Amino acid sequence: MAENTGESPARDVGLLNKPDDPVAEPDGEARSAPVARPLQLEQPWRNPEPWWLRGGVRPYLLLGDVAAFVVATAITMPANPVHVVVLGVYIAVFFVAGLYRSRLNLSLLDDLPYVLAASLVGFALKLSLLALFPSVDPPPRQVLHALVLLAAVLLVRWTAYTVVHTARCRGKIRHRTLIVGAGPVGVRLANTLQDRPYYGLDPVGFVDCQSPTQDRLLPAPVLGAYEQLGKVIRQHSIRDVIVAFGGADEDDLVDILRTCDRLDVEVFLVPRLFELHNANRYTDEIWGIPLIRVRRAVFRSPWWQVKRLFDIVVSGLALVLLSPVMAVCALAVRYEGGPGIIFRQQRVGLDGRPFDVLKFRSLKPVNEAESQTNWNIKHDDRLGPVGKFLRASSLDELPQLWNILRGDMSLVGPRPERPHFVQQFSTHIPRYTARHRVPAGLTGWSQAHGLRGDTSIEDRARFDNYYIENWSPWLDVKILVMTVGQVVRRQGG
Repeated sequence: MAENTGESPARDVGLLNKPDDPVAEPDGEARSAPVARPLQLEQPWRNPEPWWLRGGVRPYLLLGDVAAFVVATAITMPANPVHVVVLGVYIAVFFVAGLYRSRLNLSLLDDLPYVLAASLVGFALKLSLLALFPSVDPPPRQVLHALVLLAAVLLVRWTAYTVVHTARCRGKIRHRTLIVGAGPVGVRLANTLQDRPYYGLDPVGFVDCQSPTQDRLLPAPVLGAYEQLGKVIRQHSIRDVIVAFGGADEDDLVDILRTCDRLDVEVFLVPRLFELHNANRYTDEIWGIPLIRVRRAVFRSPWWQVKRLFDIVVSGLALVLLSPVMAVCALAVRYEGGPGIIFRQQRVGLDGRPFDVLKFRSLKPVNEAESQTNWNIKHDDRLGPVGKFLRASSLDELPQLWNILRGDMSLVGPRPERPHFVQQFSTHIPRYTARHRVPAGLTGWSQAHGLRGDTSIEDRARFDNYYIENWSPWLDVKILVMTVGQVVRRQGG
């Protein structure tokens, strides 16, 4: 490995994103931006709720549907290994139909149209599958099986909903709930939840800017100010948070809620102008007030562990398969610039923690201060042919595969920046530090959209935060495909 001399800063930290001016728009005029507040994320916290309440009704519905399938199969036809595959088909169809989602209102009548539609689709897929095994069961028996299964599924759900409703009313299932905003809507929600226990939510208090002396006018006490939301959640073991706004500014509230991404809570929003809001099957409702369930933070999804496994497998294979290419790059860098093949530079990653990013060196800096504060070397006269080619082709980024394998980075995520510029941007760019809620990436959503060169840092931060809020495995695949296309066209220069 090379000496730790560093080089003039790499592009906008990485693949396909190399701005030349961090404080100016492409037209050269200074950008006016509101003063931003760095996002201070809460430390991970898991709710101490009993394990049998942690997943809500979803795991019990899943187990009930499996039991219904087994019973229906045992009654109508002999056992066959093919039925395991058929069960998987039914469960997948029910999942896609949203029949295992969390809900405050459990109603068999609400589920009935979707259970019927999902059962019909599952039956059609089952017939298509069993057409490959014509000797398994005759069609009349398959129809009987489908009817018995439908009846069993409906019976299981009716039983489950009745049990949950009774347990809620008797106080056996009561989720500790915090209401953000002690205005008229928040007070109405608290009173409703106290009067109607079948929702299963216990309003323990409010978060607002009101004085504690006004608590006597409220159905529950004010437990803290808006900026103390994370602390209140921990201290009072809150399970559900309902955002009724109150006196908080919307921009401030977004930052406040994002600080709680690490906390094991469910968040509901009361829509603005909720009287005009059109409810749908994915909207919860409390006595005429619609609630929108906020998607869980991406790292609380089981798919996030799959993302990390994918990073390990792909980066490990890439290091092996691309080792000849990396060897040639290393020799070329050594030939052009002498000793010091690998360039290390401190960047800011997950939760604002620094790490050393690895790159093939393009040139040597005058000193460490130049490496940390000079924005771009694209037009530097010291940049030789090898350095220019490595940067244009993005081959200089290949050593970051080791960063990915180590866990410093991911294949896809917000590109990491140096501490000097993070400090600068966080005071001017709204929600810039919110990018640090997930690991940094080799490429990202903003880079895939061509946000490189003389483009807005604020736009990049907005794209990165959009990626975090809307992450899915397919979005990562999409970004990788778009990035490969740009690299092939040599748009990384």
